[in-house]
Amino acid sequence: MPEQDHFDQYAKGTGIAQAYGEHATATVTIGIPPEQLQAILRAAGEAQEAKIEALSRQLDTSREAVRGFFKILEASDVPFEKLPETLAAIAQRHRDLMNRLSALDPDDPEIKAKVDEARAVLAHADSPGAYDRADALLAEAEASDVRAIREAEALEREAHAAVRRKRHSAAATRTERGELSLTRLDYLQAAQHFKAAAELVAGDAPELRAAYVNRQADALRQYGDEKGDNAVLAQAIGICRDALRILPRVDLPLDWAATQNNLGNALQTLGARESGTARLEEAVAAFREALKERTRERVPLAWAATQNNLGAALQTLGARESGTARLEEAVAAYREALKERTRERVPLDWATTQNNLGNALRALGERESGTARLEEAVAAYREALKERTRERVPLRWAAIQYNLGTTLWTLGERESGTARLEEAVAALRQALQERTRERVPLAWAATQYNLGTTLWTLGERESGTARLEEAVAAYREALKEQTRERVSLDWATTQNNLGNALKALGERESGTARLEEAVTAYREALKELTRERVPLHWAGTQNNLGNALRALGERESGTARLEEAFRCIEAARGVSREAAMLQYETYFRTALESLQQLIEQRSL
Repeated sequence: MPEQDHFDQYAKGTGIAQAYGEHATATVTIGIPPEQLQAILRAAGEAQEAKIEALSRQLDTSREAVRGFFKILEASDVPFEKLPETLAAIAQRHRDLMNRLSALDPDDPEIKAKVDEARAVLAHADSPGAYDRADALLAEAEASDVRAIREAEALEREAHAAVRRKRHSAAATRTERGELSLTRLDYLQAAQHFKAAAELVAGDAPELRAAYVNRQADALRQYGDEKGDNAVLAQAIGICRDALRILPRVDLPLDWAATQNNLGNALQTLGARESGTARLEEAVAAFREALKERTRERVPLAWAATQNNLGAALQTLGARESGTARLEEAVAAYREALKERTRERVPLDWATTQNNLGNALRALGERESGTARLEEAVAAYREALKERTRERVPLRWAAIQYNLGTTLWTLGERESGTARLEEAVAALRQALQERTRERVPLAWAATQYNLGTTLWTLGERESGTARLEEAVAAYREALKEQTRERVSLDWATTQNNLGNALKALGERESGTARLEEAVTAYREALKELTRERVPLHWAGTQNNLGNALRALGERESGTARLEEAFRCIEAARGVSREAAMLQYETYFRTALESLQQLIEQRSL
């Protein structure tokens, strides 16, 4: 399957964090590979201090703050490959938090003093305790505001304006506590802070409430996405739906559209994990609703982001349907997004959408007899690689190389020569330079699988066995991470293809060892590729098993293998007929008649 980017995210690899929002500052770039950053985190004494000093100058922050960033990383379960990206995100959030705290201007000197003190503590926060102290100061400032609110409410109409100011001030402070929690990667606590901020302004500021509710829902979506928690994703969906019931579209059209977009993102993430399509259909509907207010003329980049997200939802739906209408719509949505997401304006977003466009075109091309769509997909991937370079975002670069290699293999299958297949092998080997087993084990395994399939296709067109041997090796590598317990269907699919490569080798050798191994691999695959679960895949593997048994039976004197081969192919034919796949009927009839003749000849 191709790699898919559904939403705008931080860049990966050496650590680039983009700042967004009203008070956003410049992009924070770390520029340190995961291996070096892990070494710095593990270092001690002068060696670490020298790196801390260099990073403090680079990030324009204190050495104590850099130490604090390191401690946050050490205290969190951050995947190895995400260390630079996460450090960049923490530094970006810290910088933005400092800027926003500077912009806060409470009218109460006591509260202002606490906010200023919190900012001073954060400027040199080198430990969790320092962050706790800053949070406590902001909590005290918030508590002071809340106390003042209660006092102001005791007054009559002349105090109403003061109450309103205090509510907004308290909400703004509580929001910064939420941002502080995001800096610490505590998404659930951040969501609680944003919820409290929304409640503070619920009565008199619907636009602020909408903004805070959206921040709450997005914090929950991030948690559900990164932690695989579907219950939290469902909670985010519920919050967005509740907000839309009370948010006035006429008065606040862009806030309403932003909430529809966030709803679509949460539905898309959850729907991609479910077997049905109901959530995905709802995601498409939410994105289309958002586009009614997020027009190109009004907010061009937000319009383009929603078009990109709409394309992702349509593509996921299209992958689950036999027709091509959804995929065509996905392509159209991506092309719309690219009208504003230009390379000059937002290069990484442009590359993301080019990659997504390539995936949709590839899915279409696989369902068509021609190669035009596949050629377009290759062109889109090559465009994306102009900005998603190995130096800039190594894992994203590797993902596109993987997609490119897979598409080139599909093209190569349809051509008589081997040039495309050789290009595919080269692209997949490039991907493996960054997609290592240690860094991204399942992505590494998927790339090994596709490399094995490409090598097997090449081996089928060559007289020697070198490529087939390489294919077998690649499949065996993939199975080291694609275990039955971890990814049962992927494991079974790889076992099936391993059987294909072993069978091809066995047919070129005089012995039967490889054919026996092929039979074993097919039988393993059938433990998960069951008729009830995936009938067409089951039928394909039954047919493969039957052909391997026939090859063995032809080299033996008895009829046991041939009779079993007949039963396997006959069973596969039954499923093919049930699915009305009449194009295979001639093949099945010929194969079964031929087997029957062999069996009868040996029975004489």
